[in-house]
Amino acid sequence: MSSELLLWLGFGAFVVLMLVLDLGVFHRSAHAVSIREALIWCAVWIGLALLFNLGIYFWKGPVKALEFLAGYLIEEALSIDNLFVFLLIFSYFRVDRRYQHRVLFWGILGAIIMRAVFIGMGVALIQRFHWIIYLFGAFLVLTGIKMATQGEKELRPEKNPVLKLFRRWMRVTEDYVEGRFFVRRDGQSMATPLFIVLLLVESTDLVFAVDSIPAVLAISQDPFIVYTSNIFAIMGLRSIFFALAGIIQLFYYLQYGLSIILIFVGLKMVLSNVYKMPVGIALGVVAGILAISVLASILWPPNKPPDIPVEVDPTGRSQSES
Repeated sequence: MSSELLLWLGFGAFVVLMLVLDLGVFHRSAHAVSIREALIWCAVWIGLALLFNLGIYFWKGPVKALEFLAGYLIEEALSIDNLFVFLLIFSYFRVDRRYQHRVLFWGILGAIIMRAVFIGMGVALIQRFHWIIYLFGAFLVLTGIKMATQGEKELRPEKNPVLKLFRRWMRVTEDYVEGRFFVRRDGQSMATPLFIVLLLVESTDLVFAVDSIPAVLAISQDPFIVYTSNIFAIMGLRSIFFALAGIIQLFYYLQYGLSIILIFVGLKMVLSNVYKMPVGIALGVVAGILAISVLASILWPPNKPPDIPVEVDPTGRSQSES
C-alpha cells in the first residue's frame, strides 16, 4: 500500500472519528452553544489544523506545508463570509439556538462530500486541460469584483430552486418538531422547517464552494493538500459561527478584503506562466489583507452596521404562496 493512499485513509478515518465524537459524545443532547464552548472548540480545531500542518512539513516538506497553510487560511477566510448568510438563514427561520449546531453538523457533512467531488473535478480538469487554470483565474477576478460591488446580502428562500423543487415533492409542517428533520403525520411523511433550513445551508455552501475551491487551486494542485485544507477549515466553521455570531455583522470591511483576496489569487492563476509567485509571498499577502480589513472594521466602523432581518413563515414560502 502506497504512502499516499495511507495518508488518504488516515485522514478519512480521522474525519469520521471527529464527526462521531462531535454528534455522538460532545453534542449528544441538543443545547445552545455558549461563546465559551465555541471558543474552546475554535482553539481545538485550529490546533488540530496546525498539528496536521506540522505533519505535512515532516512528511511532504516545507513547500507543501506552506501550501496547506495558505489554502487553509484562504478557505477559512472565505468561509467566514458564509457565516453571515447562515446567520441570516437562522434568523429568517427563527431556528432555536439548541438546534443550530445540528443543522450545521449535517450541513458540513454534506459539504465534505461536495468538496471531494468538486476538488477531484477541478484537479482533473487542470491536469488534463492546463488552459482551464486561466478560466478559473478570470472567474475569481470577476467574482471578487462582484463581491466588492454588491450591496447588503438578502435572503429570499422562495426563489431558491432547490427549495422550490423540494416543496413540490414533499409537504412541510408549519411548526418545528424539536430537532427533527422529518415527522410522520396522518400516515404521511412530512419534512419540518428545520430540514428546509438544512437544504438552504447545503445549497449556500454549494455556491460558496464554486468560489473557494478555485481559490485554493491557485495555491496548490495537490488534491491531498487542497482537500485537507478545505476540510479542516469547514470542520471548524461551526465553532467560529457560534463564537462570532453576535459580532460577525460588525466586520464591515471583511467583504472588501475577501474580494481583494479573490482578485489576487485569480490574477495569480492568470499570470502563472509569466510569474510563479512563491507560496510564502502569497500567504503573506492573504494574511495581510485579512488583518487590514478586520482592523479597519474595528478602527473605522460604519455609522450603522447591516441589519439582520427576521422574517415570518418558517416553511420558506413567499407570502403569495401562504
